[in-house]
Amino acid sequence: MKKLLFAALLLVSINPASAQMHFNFGPDSPIGKLQIAEMAINNLYVDTVNENKLVEDAIRGMLDKLDPHSSYSTSNEMKSMSESLQGNFDGIGVQFNVAEDTLLVIQTITNGPSEKVGILAGDRIVAVNDTAIAGVKMSKEDIMRRLRGPKGTKAKLSIVRRGIKDKLTFIVTRDKIPVKSIDAVYMIRPQVGYIRIGSFGATTYDEVMQGLDTLKSHGMKDLIIDLQENGGGYLQAAVMVANEFLPKNDLVVYTNGRKSPRMDYRADGSGTMRNGRVIVLINEFTASAAEIVTGAIQDNDRGIVVGRRSFGKGLVQRPIDFKDGSEMRLTIAHYYTPSGRCIQKPYTKGDSKDYEMDIDNRYKHGELINKDSIHFSDSLKYYTLREHRVVYGGGGIMPDYFVPLDTMQYTKFHRQLSAKSILINADLKYIDNNRKDLKKKYPTFSKFEKEYEIPQSLIDDIIKEGAKQNIKPKDDAELKATLPALQNQLKALVARDLWDMNEYFKIVNEQNDVVKKALQLLK
Repeated sequence: MKKLLFAALLLVSINPASAQMHFNFGPDSPIGKLQIAEMAINNLYVDTVNENKLVEDAIRGMLDKLDPHSSYSTSNEMKSMSESLQGNFDGIGVQFNVAEDTLLVIQTITNGPSEKVGILAGDRIVAVNDTAIAGVKMSKEDIMRRLRGPKGTKAKLSIVRRGIKDKLTFIVTRDKIPVKSIDAVYMIRPQVGYIRIGSFGATTYDEVMQGLDTLKSHGMKDLIIDLQENGGGYLQAAVMVANEFLPKNDLVVYTNGRKSPRMDYRADGSGTMRNGRVIVLINEFTASAAEIVTGAIQDNDRGIVVGRRSFGKGLVQRPIDFKDGSEMRLTIAHYYTPSGRCIQKPYTKGDSKDYEMDIDNRYKHGELINKDSIHFSDSLKYYTLREHRVVYGGGGIMPDYFVPLDTMQYTKFHRQLSAKSILINADLKYIDNNRKDLKKKYPTFSKFEKEYEIPQSLIDDIIKEGAKQNIKPKDDAELKATLPALQNQLKALVARDLWDMNEYFKIVNEQNDVVKKALQLLK
């Protein structure tokens, strides 16, 4: 899956030592039996064992027999996961990619540590604190570990810059680096705003509000909210975003579980977007917190939903923290939309393989291509709260307007070029060689969007590199069918590297069938 499906967290944490749980620790109890087994293995087993790993494996083993989203994470895994949701991490402030075993700076974060000392897009970082990171086959994770560090610490960077003979040395003082959860905000048509939310983290609400203010200043009356590929995040962030669109006391979502009494989350009436048309875009990778926002807007008849049935992740996890920084996330309840639909799709306890194959199975059954392949029983029929329109439960959110997956847009040849990173590597090389000339020729994105065309030489290089890796079009017809989408994707990548993600989506959205359907409906 393109993005990790983060559990939508209830913002609580419990300490096993102080939690109000009652355990029987006697020798005949299940816990006593588990403890005796662990002690016997640790003290009597023929080979040395790692006691910490033994316990972690036991926890994972228990959770594997439950639902697909109860999980255990080590302290390092927790740190990595929390950074994207908390909205910042400590580092040097560059966006980079590794091309030909060398770290290439794509962009520096505005007002970030690297920009302040003079590091530029196109620079190659070849060493960190006198340790070579180029030409040594170092993994991307190891490179990131060397670049990141506590705020206030310094990193000595050795840099190779095009046109400069000698290596350059920069001392960068690490600082808090913001992690944005909003991918793009712009006016997609006159009076129509567009905002793409990539995930729901600690800063999402503030980012959304800032984006809405910008769009309103440009005359926005109607809004497209793009939640395609949004894997979810914090419950509270989803509730706060949905609140902006709903009248007072409208139900946003409720949770209910065996040991967790029903809890309702309602709009407080302070929303700034309670008027104007709203369209929400979803697909099969829209999950969790993103489904909460979608369900709230659909069930309250505040807007319409366009795309394909969402993922169906509606399990509430409660984090249980351990002293070593690790964490167990235990499912304690389900999420329900305002009409009473359970967001969680069906699953069999302990059968994670079938659950993980669900998207593939949808494709094989034709659900992603043909709406008629989706069958709902009358028992799954629900009604929206104002207009009493029929909506269906059974897992995920079914859109009001179905848009099939266009299997012809991306040929097999195109998908293979992307999967092998041939496209991204060709783009990085092209930008590295032509950045200055492109910036000079296209000083504004508007000029770039109207006039720029992908040079044939870049297409030829990609086809040649594909052939080297035994990736070839089946025939001339497949090559011809590949070129329009390939050229559009490359143009979007060039725009991203010259400007930012906003410009990337301005280009790709013009070819996105779900976005085009939303624009058609708004007409």
